[in-house]
Parts: sequence; C-alpha cells; structure tokens
Amino acid sequence: MSSVSSQPGPLEPGIVAIGCDHAGFGLKKEIVKLLHELKVELADLGCANADESVHYPLFGKKVVDAVLAAPGSRGILICGTGLGMSIMANRFAGIRAALCHDLFATIMCRRHNNANLLVMGGRVIGPDLGKEIVRTWLSTPFDGGRHQERLDLLEQLAREKNPAGAAP
Repeated sequence: MSSVSSQPGPLEPGIVAIGCDHAGFGLKKEIVKLLHELKVELADLGCANADESVHYPLFGKKVVDAVLAAPGSRGILICGTGLGMSIMANRFAGIRAALCHDLFATIMCRRHNNANLLVMGGRVIGPDLGKEIVRTWLSTPFDGGRHQERLDLLEQLAREKNPAGAAP
C-alpha cells in the first residue's frame, strides 16, 4: 500500500484553468494570488465577482473545456460546497474531478486517480487550507502502475455505457 507521507515533487508543467460561481469567488481570488506567486500559468475563466448570482454549470463547463482542449493541463473549480461543480465536471469523459477539503484526499486524488480537476467548497474551507490544498495538488505526482490500469478500465466502462461519448 502506498504511503502518503512522501514529500510532493516539484510543480508539474501546464496551464491551470480556474473558475467559480459567486459562492466560490472569495476563495478563487486567494487561489489566483497563490498561483501568481508560484508562477503557475493560469487562465481565469470567471466568474468576475461575488455580487451577482451565477449558474455554476456555465463556469464549470468553461474550465472542463479548457482542460480537455489542452492535454496535460489542469483545472480548479470552486463553488459553495464543491458538490455542484464536482457533479457537473465528472459528467465529461476525460475529466477526473476530485472534491478535496483535506490534504489526505488531495494527495490520494493525484497519486491514485490522476485527478486533472480539483474542486473545493468556498463555504467549506478557509483560504489558508485552500492554498495548501492547491500547493499539494499541483506538486503530488500520479503513481501510475495498477492505478493507471484502473483508470483505463474506468474509461473502457464509460465507453461501453455511452459508445458515442455522450455524458451519462
């Protein structure tokens, strides 16, 4: 069994697309500052403020599309709880969105699931924990091996259910 006590590696290359709804805007502002400090290339795909209620699926889809269009890129989605964005993002083949509110889940979603989309709840975690989650997610490598076999099986099962590639 893999240990989660190993130190994360260096930041992996690629653009990080980030998006949120109004409930996630405050945390997104903090994460964008962190990404700039870390010199991570990013695409901020909205929303622009917390004052106007917006529909999370519209902003989530922008990030999903950006991640799917650029192999090796990753995305971050933030809404109130993270639940809506997680449900929305995981409807798309090739997306492995993980809702993380602690460091253990963050490490494991990268090591075992090669999560390419991090989801957080802006009303669930504070900015300090959110920033630590992002640092950990960016720097934790995928273990591959038997975990890749499982991801391949997941994609195979999805294709069998939806041969045309349609979302469930």
